[in-house]
Amino acid sequence: MAVLLMVLAGVMVDPLDPVPGAAWIAVVLLQLATAVPAWRRRFGPLTLGAQALLSPWAGPGAPGLVAASVLLVVPGPARWALLGAVVVAAGALGAGDPYTVANAAMNALIQGLIVFAVTRLRDLGAELDAARYELAEATVAAERARSSRELAGVLGSALAAVVALAERGRAAEAVAVARQAAERARRPPPHPGRPEAPALAPRLAIPVLIVVHVGFSCVAAVYLWQAGLHPLPFAGALMWVFGVAALQIRHSLPRPSGIPPAHAALTLPLQLALALGPLFLPGTPHPQLVGLGAGALLVRWPPRAAYPAVAVVLVATATVLAARDVPWPDTLYWTANALAIAVMFHGLALHTELVGRLQRVRQDLADVALAGERRRIFRDVHDMLGYSLSAIVVKGELARRAPGRAEAELADVVRIARGALTDLAAIPGDTARPPSLAAELASAKEILTAAGVAAAVAAPRALPASVDALFATVLREAVTNALRHGGGRFCRVEVSLDAGTARLRVVNDLPEDEPGRHPRPGQGTTNTAERVAAEGGTLTSGPVPEGFELLVLQPARLGGDADGVEAVAGAQLGHDGR
Repeated sequence: MAVLLMVLAGVMVDPLDPVPGAAWIAVVLLQLATAVPAWRRRFGPLTLGAQALLSPWAGPGAPGLVAASVLLVVPGPARWALLGAVVVAAGALGAGDPYTVANAAMNALIQGLIVFAVTRLRDLGAELDAARYELAEATVAAERARSSRELAGVLGSALAAVVALAERGRAAEAVAVARQAAERARRPPPHPGRPEAPALAPRLAIPVLIVVHVGFSCVAAVYLWQAGLHPLPFAGALMWVFGVAALQIRHSLPRPSGIPPAHAALTLPLQLALALGPLFLPGTPHPQLVGLGAGALLVRWPPRAAYPAVAVVLVATATVLAARDVPWPDTLYWTANALAIAVMFHGLALHTELVGRLQRVRQDLADVALAGERRRIFRDVHDMLGYSLSAIVVKGELARRAPGRAEAELADVVRIARGALTDLAAIPGDTARPPSLAAELASAKEILTAAGVAAAVAAPRALPASVDALFATVLREAVTNALRHGGGRFCRVEVSLDAGTARLRVVNDLPEDEPGRHPRPGQGTTNTAERVAAEGGTLTSGPVPEGFELLVLQPARLGGDADGVEAVAGAQLGHDGR
């Protein structure tokens, strides 16, 4: 609304008639009412009709506001025909020499387009601000659908193949498929591409910007034509005027925040020099372009630099005009006119930039949401399926090495693979049920024992639900790592609850060929650390005298520590952790 008020103030400037009449005040107030979407939907035609009736008595600025209301209120192509009628009527009311007619008509067109554009951009800004998360939500939904198809096509097919092979007693082939699937589950996803967002800026934003500048230039061209210049000076003056307008368009087009137009350090001073140049030409000084030069400063420079610079330009303009014996009413009029033009053109460029900035914010939110969703899905695939696939490999290898136990172990393979398929289907929609620590402890002991690892488990009777689910997930990763990286002799799991802090400790031996070191942190431990940190706990991992230790300390109260104080989320990995 502030930008709209600024533009309306520019429209209202008339130093020769500084006290507005009642009709003019009424037209402006009606315009403000029309700028409110709810009012416009209910009373727009009445407001437009009132403005049209008051326009002949409201002054030369009224047709521009009527033109803006026509564009805002009248639907469909009819509004453009009515806009043309308003512009023609404005020219007829300013009947006189060709310049007066063209100036009145073009002022109505230019002011109408600027007020319309700023109002619509304001509406769009409010709509986008209210719906800034919709693009992120749509992006997440699309990513979930895409991931669901991809996971079903790759891991789902592999798990289905494991079930079929295990049911046929083909243990070696089932193990091979499970190993390939486990490798796929551990592979990080590629960097997500930027989600495609619809073009949110109004389709008319750039055309309006161009038409406004061209219309301003056309008024100047009529003025030059009426001055009776010879063809060569006339052509030079036209190039001068349209050159200033072209530079103004260049400086006003929306760009990413903080990125100026190329060579702006040269083109901005050039435009200002061209705008001020006609003040010093022989004969009558021509201040009509000063407003564009001042407007360019407002568009391109920050306020703390632009406002003083524009003040200097306006004071210099008034000083030059007075020094060249221009009557003081004309000096005052042209100085105020330059300010009004600068304010209006700046308002148009500023609001277009604000909407563009909001569009970029929505796009950035969508980028963050997409990357976060892809990380979540990958983390869940790695954490939930990695353990199941490792268990399938252990069970399948046992079935292959011990034919007498093959039938029972392959039945377990089928059971685990079908459970993994259920988990896989729930991952994209984030609808998987939280795991149970008791179930994971029992499963871990079974799998470790089947793999020939001496397993010892000690746990309290109960933990808070959130801690229980978290420890179950961490345990899955720890057991998977023990099977993949451990020495295969022992693994001890300890769970305790003391003074409001829950503790999970998993210790396993190191392989014989690497007693003093351990693989660097992998994605699984990174995922687990993120999960623990998100709940306010800490995770450390690394070699200890017994072998390799993974330790989690977690506040037993969700979101706080034992004293009820908000915990600082953090996770630590030992330099030799995994």
